[in-house]
Amino acid sequence: MIRTPLAALLLASLLLAPGVGAAAGIEVTVTGVEGALRDNVLALLSLQRHSRAPDLDAELVDRLLRRAPREVAAALRPFGYYEPVVETSLRQGRDAWEALISVEPGPPVVLRSHDIVLEGPGRDEPFLQEALARAPLRPGARLSHADYDQLKGELQRSAAANGYLDATFTRAELRVDPAAHSAIAQLRFTTGARYRFGATTIEQDFLRPAFVARYLRYRPGDWYDADSLLRTQFALDDSHYFAVVEVLPEDRDRTALTVPIRIRAEPNRRNLYTVAAGYATDTRARGTLGWENRRLNARGHRLRAELRGSSTEESARLAWVIPWSDPALEKLSLELRGLREERADIETTGGSFRVALAQVQGRWQRSLSLTADATRDEIAVSSEDLTRIESRRSRLLVPGIAYTLLPSGFLGLDAVPRGLHAELLGSATALGSDTNFLRLVLRDERRFRLADRWHLQLRGEAGTSLVGDFQELPAQYRFFAGGDRSVRGYAWEELSPLDANGNRIGGRHLLAMSAELQRDLPRNLVAALFADAGNAVNSFGDPLEYSAGVGLRYRLPFLSIGLDVAQSLSERDRGPRLHLHFAPEF
Repeated sequence: MIRTPLAALLLASLLLAPGVGAAAGIEVTVTGVEGALRDNVLALLSLQRHSRAPDLDAELVDRLLRRAPREVAAALRPFGYYEPVVETSLRQGRDAWEALISVEPGPPVVLRSHDIVLEGPGRDEPFLQEALARAPLRPGARLSHADYDQLKGELQRSAAANGYLDATFTRAELRVDPAAHSAIAQLRFTTGARYRFGATTIEQDFLRPAFVARYLRYRPGDWYDADSLLRTQFALDDSHYFAVVEVLPEDRDRTALTVPIRIRAEPNRRNLYTVAAGYATDTRARGTLGWENRRLNARGHRLRAELRGSSTEESARLAWVIPWSDPALEKLSLELRGLREERADIETTGGSFRVALAQVQGRWQRSLSLTADATRDEIAVSSEDLTRIESRRSRLLVPGIAYTLLPSGFLGLDAVPRGLHAELLGSATALGSDTNFLRLVLRDERRFRLADRWHLQLRGEAGTSLVGDFQELPAQYRFFAGGDRSVRGYAWEELSPLDANGNRIGGRHLLAMSAELQRDLPRNLVAALFADAGNAVNSFGDPLEYSAGVGLRYRLPFLSIGLDVAQSLSERDRGPRLHLHFAPEF
């Protein structure tokens, strides 16, 4: 129903009035509807679309106003309102026309029933049945054109994504009786035949075609599946062999019921150089230089070299990485490493050779390893007025297994995020090692959103070891606590059992926990309030140490700066401790 007598009279008076005819714009006010209904009304109103037109005059505004009732009716029909009452009024303000659209939606049309029939070979497919079950189209509910269109789209997309590429609606009717305020939906969906993957053509000349084919997440003859194509795209992208990768289905063969696939790839840069620098209270200045040959040969082998340096560690590493059975999920690495590191009061030098097989199995990444270690630990020993350096050499053959929980949908091997991680290492004199030991470490880190701009970050680590002769266990397999990512009221690896000379020599067991309440601030700043607890001990009954403090973070995509001030709660006379970490990357 349209009511505009007041508006018409007002327009006539305005047109006849001397000096009247133009205004700066139109201010549109819609009453009687809210939310999505009001948004759709404003979207369809010509008055709103032309509200800032430069050539507005009374005649143009009159034409726009006359359209309003029809446009409001059209905007409300998709929501089931077919008989709205619309009243319009207009006046000329000091700076703009002021249009008021008053809407009474009227009684809604209710979906009386729906008749949905699936036909064809795929009519009983679970994904189509699930699409029907998820559909919001329900008899007895207010008619919604969006719900009707959503169901149609969901059936069409689900069928096409799972190989029913000829699926179509042979009947799609939405019959509305506005007078009776009722509607009936009728859909007849025919799936047609299901297609399979056909031959795959790979267009590239720098890797063996058989090797690239191992990245495919499907095999010729499998049922066509759009998700498998997407996973193939991700797998090839994450390999870092390619600068550009396109995985595209070609025209389907309606006779053979197959879909050929074409993959076009361009090579990435063969050599990758990395430089990183940073600063932390634990390590002082630190830096990393890296080089990687991404394509050592046509079989996809890689060669990596890395140099690391800080006040607590100097290391060199050379790794040969070989793609394994499924190169997207498995790799074998052979690694040679030399190091010098300081752990509390022990200085370690030595080298190792490690063979490791990393495999992604569902949500878990498993790593099987075998490491041959040859190290020398040095520690200062005092006797009366004489101080000497005591040295202990060790040779170990250490098998290990580790599991890391991956995010849902993760596909790859290199970008393992912080999260749940478990590692079991051990050695035995029967393998030619100098001592027997078994070492288990559990580690986890989670961040939870509490409210807008508020987060809770939890971090925990627990470790235990069984050792035949603890004095023979190298420092790299002992436990220490304290530092930027441990109990922050204490220095780097300050928490440790002591020997007779007061040297921190590490413990058999470890427990460290941290809870941090974070508040996002403007300009990429984050404020934090935290509490830590932990210790490295020789007995589970030994006490933990506690600390608490406040922090400030500055985060950018290429830079991270953090400042923490922590106070020991176990030894209050120690005074606060400052932790600074600065980590730009280039």
